[in-house]
Amino acid sequence: MKKYRDHFFLKAKQENYPARSVYKLKEIDKNFRIFKPGMRVLDLGAAPGSWSLAAAEAVGARGSVLGADLQPTATQFPPQVAFVVEDVFARSERFEALLAERAPFHVVMSDMAPKTTGTKFTDQARSLELCREALHVARLYLIQGGSFVVKIFMGPDVQEFVREMRRHFAAVKMFKPKSSRAESKEVFYVAMGFAGPDAAAQDAP
Repeated sequence: MKKYRDHFFLKAKQENYPARSVYKLKEIDKNFRIFKPGMRVLDLGAAPGSWSLAAAEAVGARGSVLGADLQPTATQFPPQVAFVVEDVFARSERFEALLAERAPFHVVMSDMAPKTTGTKFTDQARSLELCREALHVARLYLIQGGSFVVKIFMGPDVQEFVREMRRHFAAVKMFKPKSSRAESKEVFYVAMGFAGPDAAAQDAP
């Protein structure tokens, strides 16, 4: 197990990524082809920046990536990446303006995770709360036909969340990357073919 974990940790260091999580997104893209050159990407829970870097590589210099996280990062990003310190649950007027300026996004992705308590059901509930807010943001700012990628801790309420995603996307697939730790409860859902912001707005509470 340690050798398996060390492989991705060392690989990230060798390839100048700040975290091993980069390989999860690379696996997702290899399987689902969510990125294309020139796309606009929103990365929620972006620190320390591995997903933003991987997305920037995929969309190229003509694309753009906006990363946001509660925590700052010292990662050096290429010119097509902008990073802001923001709370997705309490989006500032500045952040909302930035989102509106860059929208619509072709991909909204969330690697957000709660601070774990060691209590399984508490951690699962907090993870689900983050996922629901990420989906809300995606419904506001995704382009029609766009994709949504979200990390979630498996729990009893996940299927309800999956049904919610399926109301707004043509296809929703579960994926467990090989680079995820075997003992981790995290899985990723990849939702493709967004119905469009008009449909989302009409269905909003």
